[in-house]
This record gives sequence, structure tokens and C-alpha cells, in this order.
Amino acid sequence: MARHGEDDGPGHVFVVGADLTRLSCDDVLVPTDRTLRVAPSWRGLLPRDLIVEESAEGACLGGVRWSRDERVLELPTDAGRRPWLVDTVDDRGRGLPWLLDGAREALAAVAKRPVDAPLHGRARRLVGLPALGTGWGGAAGERGALLQQLLPVLRGAAEEHGFDVALVLRGPSDLAAAQRIRRGEDANWDLPGHLREVAEQLGERARRGQLAVFIGAGVSAAVGLPTWEQLVGELAARSGLDDSLREGLTRLPPQDAAALLARELGRDELEAYVKDRFGPGLYALAHALIADLPVQEFVTTNYDPLVEQAAADIGREISVLPYDDATPGRPWLLKLHGDAAHPETIVLTREEYLQFGDSRAALAGVLHSLLLTRHVLFVGTSMLDDDLIRIAHQVRRAVHLPGRGKGRRTGTVLALREDLARARLWEQDVETVAMGGAGSSSAVAARRLEVLLDLIGCLSTPPTGYLLDPAYRGLLNDEERRTSEALDRVARVLPEGGERSSASEEVAALLRRLGHGGSSGSGEAPADQRTEPRDDRGQEQRPG
Repeated sequence: MARHGEDDGPGHVFVVGADLTRLSCDDVLVPTDRTLRVAPSWRGLLPRDLIVEESAEGACLGGVRWSRDERVLELPTDAGRRPWLVDTVDDRGRGLPWLLDGAREALAAVAKRPVDAPLHGRARRLVGLPALGTGWGGAAGERGALLQQLLPVLRGAAEEHGFDVALVLRGPSDLAAAQRIRRGEDANWDLPGHLREVAEQLGERARRGQLAVFIGAGVSAAVGLPTWEQLVGELAARSGLDDSLREGLTRLPPQDAAALLARELGRDELEAYVKDRFGPGLYALAHALIADLPVQEFVTTNYDPLVEQAAADIGREISVLPYDDATPGRPWLLKLHGDAAHPETIVLTREEYLQFGDSRAALAGVLHSLLLTRHVLFVGTSMLDDDLIRIAHQVRRAVHLPGRGKGRRTGTVLALREDLARARLWEQDVETVAMGGAGSSSAVAARRLEVLLDLIGCLSTPPTGYLLDPAYRGLLNDEERRTSEALDRVARVLPEGGERSSASEEVAALLRRLGHGGSSGSGEAPADQRTEPRDDRGQEQRPG
């Protein structure tokens, strides 16, 4: 695989909680067996014309077949993501070495497929896979051992072939265990020292509940959604305006250009376009990495539902404000400029921006509060939005009181490229951290941002999410094992669900967060309790 200019270091292995069928990537490894039966949960990745039979147990494929002892099959498809079938069902007791060999063989096969350019302009090709063998493939009870041995295999493939790999997990036990393994290894983060320090600081804030996240349009650009200026250009192309008027739009401020286009198109057509353009779809790696962070408060100016979709795929139900009710203990996401599912609420034109300071002042007040009480991590924003500038100015006046000297910085901006003037402009309010120099490639800088988010996630993931999961007993030290055994005894004396007091239910909730319930946090029951595959698309299911 060809290198990508200035980004000529090794590939990176990301560990992310997500639904692999909805993660944007170039290649996806799909588990199967020698009969080419694929579990229902992977149905969305399969070419429709290859499915010859479907049932509750899965889909049988035709038109492709194994050749001798090969374990990897490329499936032809016109879609952006290329699926690869991997034989992972060990019916001969060959164990973990056999599964690991299958992963190596699959990644080597993927590397031989020529790719002119990764999807959506990403700097490196991205290959997604589940923890192969942890469903019905024979490693269900050895999840800790599998992850310990699989991660080095994936790193070796990323270094050899030059692509990035996303190990996609959905269970909190799996994610916590994988991050613990990475924290104990000399993992290759390929980040300069100052960015590692930033990751450590932000990871610590996230662990302590001090971090909130602001998500800008740059995050969704990674799946081909337009930035605000690009959206105006797309609307102009639909408007039917003559060439001279369209050319004149480029000389207007974007809010005024949007106002003219809204008049020409009509509000109904504009709203319908936004609803369709920014509706549900595949989400980017960055969406999933952000949704994985142990953060309770999110704010965005984006119209799309991709962050909340990524969070829901790992069991984090996020309240979307102001449309949902905020619930104690439940994370929330504030849509500052409206939501594609409610297109009548979008903020796009000059008039709507002016109204924001009045009728939508309560929404701005939420961000005011976060800037005063949390450290806000800004991702994917150029910090040029008028509302954001106004809010930051108001907070600055509140915290920089006469006689107090300099107030604290209220956040950190992760910028793609170095911009000394803009960093100096905002230095009283936030620290600006650039992913690359002024002349660096946007794609390379965006990939480095993903690696940084991956490290923040690794450092901030609570280290106890697998403590009571028997599949990870082998990861525990003596003290943790004694603690686990004591908590197991507590779990056994708790009454059944309907009979629990509020105190018992609170203890039960704590035990679930520590992995109690077998591997149910991963969407699967222990091997001896299974009756049928569960629809859990981040983990391997029995394909037959």
C-alpha cells in the first residue's frame, strides 16, 4: 500500500466502541464459517445479490466459495466499504493461535486490494474488525487472552501494510479491558510529546468529570457532510439563480448568502434539503471516539444525529436538547443551531442568527454554564461562529474581573493547523493546540486528531469496567481478584430485580458497571447459557 506524503509513519490501531456496520471505513472484516453463513447482525454489510437464503439464524451466501484452505473471501460490492469474510468458527479446537493467524491472513489480503484514495479524503485507509472469535468462534471465555494477543497482531499489520485499523467493541467490559491492556503496553501513538501531555491532561479531566465537549462541523466533514460554507454552495447549486447572481453570492457574508437562498428556494425546500442531507447515516471514527469519552455534557452546532447515534450504539442513550427532557445521570447533547430531525429549528440565515441572541438565549446559557463550570474541549470548529464568539466574550467578561488578574482558560481547542494570529486572539479564553504546522495537509492533521482522541479515550476509560466479568478474570492481579470475589458474594445475596429496594438497586447498578453478569456487558451471555445469537453488531455472532 502506498504511503501518503508527509504522513509516512506506521499505521495506527484504534480501539473504539461502535457498531461496525455503521462506522465509516474502507474495509470491514465479517466473521463467518465454512458454510458461508453470516449472523443477522452483519446483514447490512453484505451485497444483496449474494444472499441466497435468510432466516433468524443468519444469511447464507452464494456466488462465492472457499478455495482449499483459505480463510478470507473478498465480497464484490459497489458500496464504499469493502466487506471481507473471515472464517473464525473453530470447530476443531485449534485455539487462539488459529484465530490470530486468521486475522493476519485477512489483513494481508486486504492490503493487496489497490485503493486509489481512502473514503472521504482520509489520509490513511481504515480497516474495521470486531474482536474475532469472541462470539461463537471459540474464544468467548478467553476474551482477555484474545485481546492481549490480538492487539499486537493488529499493530504489526498496521506497521507492515501502512493502513489504520479500528478494533470495534461494543461491550463496556471489552472496551475497558482493551484500554487497560493498551495502557500497560508500549503502544505506538505516533504523537509528539506535547500532544501526549495534552492527552494526559484532558484524560484526567474526563476521568474526574470535569470535561465537556463542543463538536463542530469539521467532525462530520469526515463522512462527507458539508461545512456551513459548503452547505451554502450546495444550496446555491439548487437555487436556479443565474451565473452572475451565484457569483455574487460568494462576495456576501455566508449568513446573508443563506438568507437570499432561503428566499429563492423557499423555506420548505431549504428545510427538506437539510433534513435529507444531514439525516442518519454512517458516522466517522471521530464521532465514535468522542461518544466513547466518559463525558456527560456535549454541545454542537451540527444539524446531524451522528454523535448521538454513535453513543446509542454502545448503549449510551443521550438526551438531545432542547427536544428531549434532561434526565439526572443521563448524558445530554445540546443542538445549538437546530437539528435535521426538526428542520424548522435550524439556524442558517442572518435573521436566524440575530434571533439566536434573543429567543434562543436559553440555549446559549447552557454553554455559558459549561464554560464557567467545566473545561470545554472544542473539536472540529474554527472558532469563527458568531454565536460562539459572542458567548465566549460574555464568559470572558464574567471571569476576568477587575483586580483579579488573568482569569482561567475555560477550554482547549484542537485545531488542525497552526494559526498563530487566531491562537493569540483566543489566548485569554482557551488554549489552542494545533495538530500540524501552518502548511500541513488537512487530511494528515485530521488523522492526527483522531489518534489524539484515541489516546484521550484510552487514558480516560475507567479501569474497572471488566472487574466482575469472568471472561477477563485473567487480567486481574491478586488484589483485584480478591476484590472481585468479595463483590461476587455481594451480588449473590442481592434479591431479584422486582424485589430490590432502592439501596439494593443502586448496588446492583454499580456491580453492572463493574462487569457483573458474565459477558452480558458485551451483548452476549456466557457460552453455557446461550440459546441463540444476540443482535450485537460490535461483537462476533455465530454465523451458522
